[in-house]
Amino acid sequence: MTLSIGILEGDDIGHEIVPAAVDVIAAAAARYGVAIDWHPIPIGRRALETHGSTMPHGTLESLGKLDGWILGPIGHQAYPKVPGAINPHPILRKTFNLFANVRPTRSFPGIGCLFDNVDLIIVRENNEGFQPDRNVVAGSGEFRPTEDLTISVRVISRTGSYRVAKAALELARQRKKHLTLVHKNTVFKLGCGMFVEECYRAAQAFPDVRVDEVIVDTFALRLLRDPQTFDVVVTTNMFGDILSDEAAGLVGGLGMAPGLCIGEGRVAMAQATHGSAPDIARKGIANPYAMIASAAMLLSWLGNDRGIPEAAAAGKSIERAMETALADPSTRTRDINGVASTAEMTMGIIKALH
Repeated sequence: MTLSIGILEGDDIGHEIVPAAVDVIAAAAARYGVAIDWHPIPIGRRALETHGSTMPHGTLESLGKLDGWILGPIGHQAYPKVPGAINPHPILRKTFNLFANVRPTRSFPGIGCLFDNVDLIIVRENNEGFQPDRNVVAGSGEFRPTEDLTISVRVISRTGSYRVAKAALELARQRKKHLTLVHKNTVFKLGCGMFVEECYRAAQAFPDVRVDEVIVDTFALRLLRDPQTFDVVVTTNMFGDILSDEAAGLVGGLGMAPGLCIGEGRVAMAQATHGSAPDIARKGIANPYAMIASAAMLLSWLGNDRGIPEAAAAGKSIERAMETALADPSTRTRDINGVASTAEMTMGIIKALH
């Protein structure tokens, strides 16, 4: 079976780290006999310049025909104020119902981690919450009735809460069978209250998974004090966005923060947590780890979902190769106590594959 995977480089360092991820995936796929049909698709600032839109006509239709895609960082805050300059993120998540954002955090020796033996995953609900660009079908969840008043709406649904909890429980079952619910139902009695109710309802089908809960501010403290006590964590959109960045700070920064967006459909999107970093673009020093690890997650997910064990094995082999590269300062970038360029780290990972 041939996997069809899209390549969307995004902006700034995306033009360096997405090709790096593609090279690593291609090398691992070749080693394990996995056929991949690559589809470069324009998106972001370059697409605006060449096609008149950051999300050109036909992009969504093309993506809908694929098994998944690798999306580079999007620097939408720097886009010019013109009609075609839109943020592609919420459109992609909503169109393909990518409701769960899986964000691993793992520490490696020698790269400047604050803690050893950290290995946790935050599963963030992706399409509801406070984010005004994605929590309503039309219009915006944030509005200003007068010059002196702004109202932000937080959307929590039973369906959204249940399905992200179920995704997290399935992941926990594959790991240490421990799931932590993070919320603030002491204040958001209805919103977070509903989220917690639906998490426990979903957990009834997973009696082998131990479920506990932590209030979000307490979790933020414990994440800095004893992160090793957590395994899989599920939470609402904005809490997950903030906490996953905090977790990345424990293990070397956002360059070490991969992510995979999944949903009820049969597509998935590899997307690193970090931004487009225009300050270091075109310097060849960007850390490709998060993008490569995100792509490896995509390959493993597709292998498991499509029943292609070779693809799942190829994804796991990339994880092992990255461990090898990260153990050597000559094959890791400067932000993680190394001396390598983006290209040198990429080649170090590919060499470790073999």
